[in-house]
Amino acid sequence: MITVDHLTKAYGPFRAVDDVSFVCHHGRVTGFLGPNGAGKTTTMRVMVGLTPATSGRVTIGGLDYSAIPNAGRHVGVLLDASAQHGGRTGREILSLGALTMGLPSSRVDEMLALVGLTDAEARRRLRNYSLGMKQRLGIAHALLGDPEVLILDEPANGLDPAGIRWMRGLLKGYADRGGTVLLSSHLLNEVELIADEMILIGHGRIVAQGDKKTLLQGARGSATSLVTSLDNAALGAELHRRGHLVEPMGEGLKVHVPTDEVGRAALEAGIVLTDLRSGGVGLEDLFLELTSATAREGVHQ
Repeated sequence: MITVDHLTKAYGPFRAVDDVSFVCHHGRVTGFLGPNGAGKTTTMRVMVGLTPATSGRVTIGGLDYSAIPNAGRHVGVLLDASAQHGGRTGREILSLGALTMGLPSSRVDEMLALVGLTDAEARRRLRNYSLGMKQRLGIAHALLGDPEVLILDEPANGLDPAGIRWMRGLLKGYADRGGTVLLSSHLLNEVELIADEMILIGHGRIVAQGDKKTLLQGARGSATSLVTSLDNAALGAELHRRGHLVEPMGEGLKVHVPTDEVGRAALEAGIVLTDLRSGGVGLEDLFLELTSATAREGVHQ
């Protein structure tokens, strides 16, 4: 379990992380979401002892990261897939990690197979890896010690659609076996597919947290529906009469109410619907709404 307790990291008057608190539980994937510059990487660097906190504390399994014996056997970390010696091969990088953690060399082969790096690719030097290959190697290194906790910063960066799907299944399976996963990303819609819990951060502060259903429940009033019927003009007129905003879209209508309201209006007006679906208040829409007053474009972590 990861516990972040009133964490603040300041650089002079600027607070990169501002009084942040949350908990990541066993058997759960926690998505740590926000745009570039929101404070995600800074928070994760504090977690693993690379950046000192100004105030507050982060513990993993009740301990500061620096107090965990042979930390790689308990906490797998991927913050920057390129942060290895570019002249070493993928196999050498994993072999050094295994040696440091006291693991058998057979573990290296297991991890290479797990992340889909071939023997030929493992013999190539890191400087010759694509970004996607570096990400796969970084995930292999994070999993090398069979840890109980994974802390991953933008692990989907550079992966193709097949690679992203592979990573999604890998991390979900890891959590299903009891592991704790903290996964940061600015790709909100992608993390929405895997995360059990989501923490939304903007301007260094938590703006919302909870599961997807809880987060989106409050945004229901701004939901939209996409609908087509045998008489779109009559349906549009009925929805207008009820005070709903209606816009033409393709062969149908976009209505700024949930689908049940559209269905009820059509039923009472005797209009046959041929298609009705949610236009969605997605996680991205919710995040942009919550962070619109605190977004800081162009600021780097």
